[in-house]
Amino acid sequence: MRNALEHVASHCLSHRGENQDIWEGNSSAYSLQFRLGSLRLPYFQLCKGAAVRLQDAGGHLEVVHQCLQEAGTDFCHKGIFKLTEWCEKCVQRNGGYLKEWNKQRTAPWKRKLHFIPRKYSSLRAVPAYERYVKERFQRCLDLYLCPRARKMRLTIEPEELLPQLPSPKDLQPFPTTMSMVYEGHTDMVRAIAVEPKGQYLVSGSDDMTVKVWEIATGRCIRTIPVGGVVRSLSWNPNQALSLVAVAADRKVLLVNPGVGDHLLCSRTDSLLEEAPEQDIIVSERVKAAVQWEHPSEEIWKNGIRVIINHFKEVRQVTWHGRGDYFATVMPDGQNRSVIIHQLTKRRSQIPFSKSKGLVQCVLFHPVRPFFFVATQKIIRVYDLAKQELIKKLQSNSKWISSLAIHPGGDNILVGTYDRKMLWFDLDLSTKPYQTLRLHGTAVRGVAYHKRYPLFASGSDDRSLIVCHGMVYNDLLQNPLIVPLKRLSNHEPYNDFGIFDVVFHPTQPWVFSSGADKTIRLYT
Repeated sequence: MRNALEHVASHCLSHRGENQDIWEGNSSAYSLQFRLGSLRLPYFQLCKGAAVRLQDAGGHLEVVHQCLQEAGTDFCHKGIFKLTEWCEKCVQRNGGYLKEWNKQRTAPWKRKLHFIPRKYSSLRAVPAYERYVKERFQRCLDLYLCPRARKMRLTIEPEELLPQLPSPKDLQPFPTTMSMVYEGHTDMVRAIAVEPKGQYLVSGSDDMTVKVWEIATGRCIRTIPVGGVVRSLSWNPNQALSLVAVAADRKVLLVNPGVGDHLLCSRTDSLLEEAPEQDIIVSERVKAAVQWEHPSEEIWKNGIRVIINHFKEVRQVTWHGRGDYFATVMPDGQNRSVIIHQLTKRRSQIPFSKSKGLVQCVLFHPVRPFFFVATQKIIRVYDLAKQELIKKLQSNSKWISSLAIHPGGDNILVGTYDRKMLWFDLDLSTKPYQTLRLHGTAVRGVAYHKRYPLFASGSDDRSLIVCHGMVYNDLLQNPLIVPLKRLSNHEPYNDFGIFDVVFHPTQPWVFSSGADKTIRLYT
């Protein structure tokens, strides 16, 4: 209020046009003095009571009149300034806010601000906030004395976060013990295959031989030299033929192992003895990549019935479910890396004109005319009948190593060199339904069982892991995946472990071939 009166005085003096000096205030005596030219006039002396009333009144006009009359009435009468007009303006300007402030005296917490705003000539003139310490103290009391709510803390054990899986005892039968070792190869055994009836086993090795074994006794029945490192082999699923496709370096050999039913073996020989007549002109592109060749008499005696020469090293060979078509993979072949061959017509065809990357492995669908092609990171699904791409499965891994398809045809198992095993549900998504990180090193082989809900994987850490994988007929129910058993019986050899994993067609048994030159049977 004192500031307002000072402002009134200075304003009035400036209206008179006289020289004005800066006022000098003495707050203890509530006095103001002004110098007009050489004349020093006492402006007014406020008694303490009048000043208190001014502060309490909050700028009401009547009280201002009263205070000024007490200060010196003749000063007003001399007409140095018109007080009433000016005070009215001040009250009009600030009176609205002050009225509101005085109304809320009984409920000060409703006020927008805790203080009346004032105007200062400069930042240096602004004093400290009077109520600062008190407000800080109140805030500290609020925090200290605030009501504390009791929170119910949930104690969750790590075991409770794991899904409730059934006990492995309830999921029997599955392989648990090593029951037989097949020894005879002199180098790493890269590939194995089981006869569709489940009596015989065939294996291919880096010692450039293919051996045929009797499963029940572990006896090696026959050794066939193939003249190259065997990287893949596959037994024909058609039980009307006794035939094994062997990928040895740049050749694919169709071998009659000569075991089992003699009538079946002789029928197979008579079928492959003479080449059928070619009624279609083979394109130069196919001729440059593949040539079918009939073996000489000496090679025929070893059981080799057909030789298919390729222009690059063959990494994989796989049969179609009916046993007439088979596919070969040459990762270095670029746009001719996948070739599909027909046995009865001795004809080959190159399905892709453009290279989509380094092809690692291929697979035929067991029921539908679908063809799976796995490059380093992506698995493409093609419809052979419509000749179009249906799906692209994203593996989210660095390098795919192997591929297996469920007998139902709706689920795929993928092994990768970056230690992962991926389960794809083809009806669900193009991304893995489940990623299993059970191995410590590269996964080289994966396989499904044809009859039991089992799948297995073999890795360079020399461990074979058997898992339960139940696929339900109800499409709304997700597959149940439970790891069951880790079998580590192979010997270490040059950082390699297990190369190939194959299930027995009828029994819950699994075979594994390793770098330690042996094949092991787990039952």
